[in-house]
Amino acid sequence: MDDRYNPEKVESRWQEYWEKNHIFRASEDKSKSKYYLLEMFPYPSGKIHMGHVRNYTIGDVVARYKRMNGYNVLHPMGWDAFGMPAENAAIDNKTHPATWTYQNISTMQSQLKRMGFSYDWEREVATCKPEYYRWEQWLFLKMLEKDMVYRKESYVNWCEHCQTVLANEQVESDLCWRCGEMVQQKKLWQWFFRITDYADDLLVYCDNLPGWPEKVTLMQKNWIGKSTGSEISFKIEGQEDYIKVFTTRPDTLFGATFMCLAPEHPLVESLSKGRPQEAQVAAFVDKISKQERSSSSIEKYEKEGVFVGAWCINPANGRRMPIYTANFALMEYGTGAVMSVPAHDQRDFDFAKKYNLDIVVVIQPKEGTPLDSATMTEACPDPGLLANSGKYDGMDNSEAMDKITDWLEKEGLGKKTISFRLRDWGISRQRYWGTPIPVIHCQTCGVVPTPESDLPIVLPEDAHLLENGGSPLPTLDFFKKATCPKCGRADAKRDTDTMDTFVESSWYFIRYCSPHCDTAMFDKEAVKYWMPVDQYIGGVEHAILHLLYSRYFMRVLNTLGLIDFKEPFTNLLTQGMVLKETLKCPEHNYIFPEEAQIADGKATCKKCGNDVEIGRVIKMSKSKKNVIDPNDLLNRYGADITRLFCLFASPPEKGLEWNDDGVEGCYRFINRVWRLAATCIEITKGAKPYSGSLSQLSDSDAKKLYTKAHQTIKKVTDDIDGSFHFNTAISAVMELVNAMYSVELTSNSSDEVKSVALFCIEHIILLLSPIVPHFAEEVWMLMGKSEGITEQKWSTYREDALLSDEILVVVQVNGKLRSKFSIDAESSDELIQKTALADEVVQKYIDGKAIKKVIVVRKKLVNIVV
Repeated sequence: MDDRYNPEKVESRWQEYWEKNHIFRASEDKSKSKYYLLEMFPYPSGKIHMGHVRNYTIGDVVARYKRMNGYNVLHPMGWDAFGMPAENAAIDNKTHPATWTYQNISTMQSQLKRMGFSYDWEREVATCKPEYYRWEQWLFLKMLEKDMVYRKESYVNWCEHCQTVLANEQVESDLCWRCGEMVQQKKLWQWFFRITDYADDLLVYCDNLPGWPEKVTLMQKNWIGKSTGSEISFKIEGQEDYIKVFTTRPDTLFGATFMCLAPEHPLVESLSKGRPQEAQVAAFVDKISKQERSSSSIEKYEKEGVFVGAWCINPANGRRMPIYTANFALMEYGTGAVMSVPAHDQRDFDFAKKYNLDIVVVIQPKEGTPLDSATMTEACPDPGLLANSGKYDGMDNSEAMDKITDWLEKEGLGKKTISFRLRDWGISRQRYWGTPIPVIHCQTCGVVPTPESDLPIVLPEDAHLLENGGSPLPTLDFFKKATCPKCGRADAKRDTDTMDTFVESSWYFIRYCSPHCDTAMFDKEAVKYWMPVDQYIGGVEHAILHLLYSRYFMRVLNTLGLIDFKEPFTNLLTQGMVLKETLKCPEHNYIFPEEAQIADGKATCKKCGNDVEIGRVIKMSKSKKNVIDPNDLLNRYGADITRLFCLFASPPEKGLEWNDDGVEGCYRFINRVWRLAATCIEITKGAKPYSGSLSQLSDSDAKKLYTKAHQTIKKVTDDIDGSFHFNTAISAVMELVNAMYSVELTSNSSDEVKSVALFCIEHIILLLSPIVPHFAEEVWMLMGKSEGITEQKWSTYREDALLSDEILVVVQVNGKLRSKFSIDAESSDELIQKTALADEVVQKYIDGKAIKKVIVVRKKLVNIVV
């Protein structure tokens, strides 16, 4: 063996071996239990980053571990290749999205292979290929047949920079999730998926996902946002139409003195049309469309609105209520209309004071001073007894909620109902790089589905983006012009919008089950065998977007009779971020780690020599330049040491703080194992690994090592199998390595020590093999094994070897823990006391003082009183 482990020499050779021998090829085998392990697939940005490395390393360890435990493992990889991310990057790099995407796929695939991940590359999918999105278009048509998708004109979230619509879930703190620019409201014709049809089912099943982190299911519950209340109808004065309002406080109905409509509400335009207020209303709506429009952001604005020129009637008391459009009313909540009760809602109170609107108290406190609307300085939302509410006066407000709703229902003016915060998923995007929507617009027939025989509607990859980055599809006659399949009109037009990129990622995991199936979206038998995914791994930032949409898509497929399950992912692990401190130069702003000279906690800029400010430890970010290039690590240390540090530095669900010294430490450990293996191979020639019981061993060193080895096997197995705590598993192996170094292994060692040492080194390599697979394969081969370590079974431990012949004794001085030591279990109390008093650490705390008493408790504790 070489003196040191040489990753450059070893790793590529084993990667070629795995690929040539199809080691990780998966196929359905009903004689084996399946295990479907999946990490969230990346969009091809150009090169992998440390977040990818950590995510995929975690998954790879689990996949390899399960394979060694006899499972038939499916571990695929692919590319989330459509959508704004790839298109925006292509614009910035002055190239075509297709060229950019396919080049990046090639680059990133090479990087992932260099990491030694155990992917079945024969199942690779790229969502931008027609053979993939053809089936997405097919599913769209099936949903259209079942009225699960519809088209309407509506106000949508519009990003001017990206020139496209965003779903509610893609607006983060009122900014575009991709570019970070302000989102505004714009009225467009859009296609929507009826995700709200499944709102209750999605909510209920949040409690049936025991393998998911509670924080993720809670985020989904909050986003779905179920509220129980009443729907109340307010007749518009002079019309037959009604304004429908959702409220959780029907007990305050008699106190509703004005109505507020969201600026996006369709009635705002129609009610103000032809009235003196029309221009003012239009100007207000335009102004609000340029503001942030989320429940959190509206709290930052002063409450304001405009009278639309119309009135409605309070169904409880006949009060004539002016109708306003107000900036605090949101279409995303309830019906987009708010019955305003200023005496009992602070927002309504502020608005009423500003516009001199009536305030009527309808709930009086049970004790204390009665409320007077003339002297109130703020709203009172507290419970109490009804007042100014007709026959309900004096009734407890909680009782009145049901009583008033029952009366409204009897009169045909309201009903008990449930409202959800979740809104239907708008999937239309006015961008080029996406899946074309498979419908045709005909002046005679309206919207006509594309015949299935014409699928896929192929995106023309030779089209070029417009100068402002806009989609070229509306300008391409060869794409846009179509013949109506229903009436034959030759002047029909193809829909030129493309689908939201999250549509592609909502079903890719099911396509992996049969990626080459060309007769259906997937092979049902393959899906029946592999799905659902047993373990899914990805960032918590996808809790609402991707994970919720994926759950919805499985319900659609279930409703269509294509699958017999609803939940796509049995277990979910959300790994923590990779973190590193920032470095900021007064002249060059943020700089990369390699641009700074760091010593003794201080940093200087290599470019200008200025002192550099070492900032907080935060998520690695290109903008802050606190990033580590995986290629640099691979070139310097190789894949296995990079993998080892990612797993050893932190539990997977916690943030990983990058530390160059930690990487060096992992490098030293690997070479320590390498040297230990070389010694064992040399010294134990002709020996066989011991596999008997502990009681058959007589050599004390052999017994200690044998027990430690079995304890380690159990510890590593429990840590990987139960909680994915790879860091503590690695620590356990390190302890076993230390134990082996503590035993002098020479040619003169006893046969027992040699055979136990051989057992130990074999199992150290087996235990490390999912973590550092190239290293393990190389050592396994050098040990003379005929089959690769990837084909071996996982280590098992003997229960009878777990019990040590030693006991751990804790030492206290004056009741405080000061030291501990191991000693033979048969030792007398006198020997335990003598050993405790001789302990160097204990001697320091005794410090020459007179010993008053020494107490030995059950051979576990020694308490020294001085």
